[in-house]
Amino acid sequence: MELVLWITTAMVYLTREASKLWRKICVETSLELHFLAEKWKYLLAGLIFQYIHGLAARGVHYLHQPGPILKDIGFMILPELGAERGYFSETLFSVIFLSFMLWTFHPFVYHSKRFYTVLLWPRVLACLVVCQMLRIITFYSTILPGPNYHCREGSPLASLPPPNSIFEVLFINFPRGVVYGCGDLIFSSHMIFTLVFVRTYHKYGSKRFVKMLAWVMVIAQSLLIIASRKHYTVDVVVAWYTVNFVVFLVDSKLPEMPDRSVGNQALLPLSAKEKESKAREENHKLLNGNSADATDWRQRTQINGKHVEHGNQVQSESTINGVSR
Repeated sequence: MELVLWITTAMVYLTREASKLWRKICVETSLELHFLAEKWKYLLAGLIFQYIHGLAARGVHYLHQPGPILKDIGFMILPELGAERGYFSETLFSVIFLSFMLWTFHPFVYHSKRFYTVLLWPRVLACLVVCQMLRIITFYSTILPGPNYHCREGSPLASLPPPNSIFEVLFINFPRGVVYGCGDLIFSSHMIFTLVFVRTYHKYGSKRFVKMLAWVMVIAQSLLIIASRKHYTVDVVVAWYTVNFVVFLVDSKLPEMPDRSVGNQALLPLSAKEKESKAREENHKLLNGNSADATDWRQRTQINGKHVEHGNQVQSESTINGVSR
């Protein structure tokens, strides 16, 4: 009997909590959809460029020629993990990538939140796109022999035969063509995503411990990429200063997002009718001598041709008692 009562109580509690969670998701979705109506073009453009970046990486693989591995100070310092342990860096990257993805959607679930998901992702994609454009320019400028195991001399995947059709290029042999690419070295794409994600969390995240842990993971990711011979050390070093500079530049050019943690109301975009109505209201206030700014609450009275603000008299062109002031 007690077990049945306990199960019933637990079911009622879980049902109540699920109902609260569903209401949170619905309310947040309705807010985010207002922003999505304005920002969807930027999101779509950023996603399309991810495909263009993959297409460019696939294209340079056709130009790649295997050769001796270049002398690299990172290779001399860090022991080689070997092909059988190359998944270490990919596993860490997957943890960073999925953690960031889940964190950007936490406003749909948690009560405390600092940003709108739809406003955050255009900033992230803008940083990614600029970095990837620079990356495409650099790895097409000089095609280095890949240090990865499948890119070395003797590997059948090191170079690709000419494509049989344009569709073979456009489909980029996903996902195998992405995993086993060669020639797209300077600078590391994994470091672009990792640094952009961690920089974004460092700015908009709230947990100090998580921020410190994230930077430790970035350093570990850098070392694992070199140790697994997926990139030369220069690919990682160039990514460190290029990505940080790009994120700083993009942040300085884009308008800052509203901070929801300080109790700001949702800054929903106005429709065309609402904008027109607001403009008419402000013009009406100006014609009547009232300030269009709602925060300008100072009283203004007119006495004998003078305007008085808070008891301080502001002189006008009229005269008082025949004396010009």
